[in-house]
Amino acid sequence: MIGRNDACWCGSGKKWKKCHYAEEAPQTDFQKRASDYLKQYQILLKTPKQIAGIRQACLLAAQVLDKTCKMAKAGVTTNELNAYAEKLHAEAGAIAAPLNYGHPPFPKSICTSLNEEVCHGIPDDVPLKEGDLMNIDVSVILDGYFGDCSKMVKIGEVNPEKELVYEVVKECLRRSIEILKPGVLLHEIGDIIEDNAATKGCSVVNQFVGHGVGLAFHEPPQVPHHRNTLRIPLTQGMTFTIEPMINAGVRESVIDPANQWEARTKDGRASAQWEHTILITEDGHEILTLLES
Repeated sequence: MIGRNDACWCGSGKKWKKCHYAEEAPQTDFQKRASDYLKQYQILLKTPKQIAGIRQACLLAAQVLDKTCKMAKAGVTTNELNAYAEKLHAEAGAIAAPLNYGHPPFPKSICTSLNEEVCHGIPDDVPLKEGDLMNIDVSVILDGYFGDCSKMVKIGEVNPEKELVYEVVKECLRRSIEILKPGVLLHEIGDIIEDNAATKGCSVVNQFVGHGVGLAFHEPPQVPHHRNTLRIPLTQGMTFTIEPMINAGVRESVIDPANQWEARTKDGRASAQWEHTILITEDGHEILTLLES
């Protein structure tokens, strides 16, 4: 009987556990965990084949996001960014997950949230201007698999408050990802984010959360970015987003009553968001939406 640390039979040079193990292991391992997590938490643990598809969708999402962010300059409208992102989706044979999603249907293919907008900003014909701070959020469907990511763009020089939330949200995301491995409890993500934001005098939005993703746009579990009590242990095969939203002032936001999507800070102060899709691996994690530099 081949052992987990023996060379894989396929000749790849890898250990069996790093190669064909997940496909061939007895039900006492992956299949049992997958069954347990689905029954207890409604969480879908992903197979190697599914992970491969999700990885490709996430790579495309990251590429579309990177190219769209590079186009964001003063004088460019967010509708022009949306049209460019749609072109990139079409060239890759992908679908923009936000388009027509939800109730009422989201009207665009990407989200562009500026300045005091927390999330779900709808592209329009207003040109970007010097000093704007913007989040661009890209979610793709490629061959039935989903990838989701966002990042901030500074249009020229921004004021100190916008610079603060820009830097704090990056640090919050980095620190929360660093701890991820099997056995870490879900609430520890929010603990780290809230602790770090508080030391910088910022607040963490608690009206919106990260989420499972991969086989659907939004799957269990919800991933709160604020302090919480969710004691779900992370395990190999989980895929989810972490997407903290950090405000310079109060954490509360108000949803636009006209379009029922755009959320803005209650006090009109600056907000920032950054997002990656994460895979929990056997002994750590993989950032699926991180492009090689």
